[in-house]
Amino acid sequence: MTYLKIENNKGYFLKQEKEQVDKWIEVDKILKEDLMSLLESAISTDFEMDEYIEEKIGHKAHQIVYKSIYEKFLDFVNNKKSFIDECDSQFSSAIAKHESLE
Repeated sequence: MTYLKIENNKGYFLKQEKEQVDKWIEVDKILKEDLMSLLESAISTDFEMDEYIEEKIGHKAHQIVYKSIYEKFLDFVNNKKSFIDECDSQFSSAIAKHESLE
């Protein structure tokens, strides 16, 4: 599923609403909560994005924001398995330590 897209010279992100239809919002209006929601989607789903190509985005603020988000999520998606394995390992270590104290 696509979560970041470029259309009409602007960058957009998919805002998923619990009880409403999902909607595309301009990237310069993204909030911390929206980034967290995108991160959750990147962890649990097939996360797709339109490739950042500067010439496709005519709005300068959208270029800056889209590029930053795109690069961070591209890195995360490409290394998702390593991140998840590392988190699982740390969680397992914490559980083992807690169980040994009981």
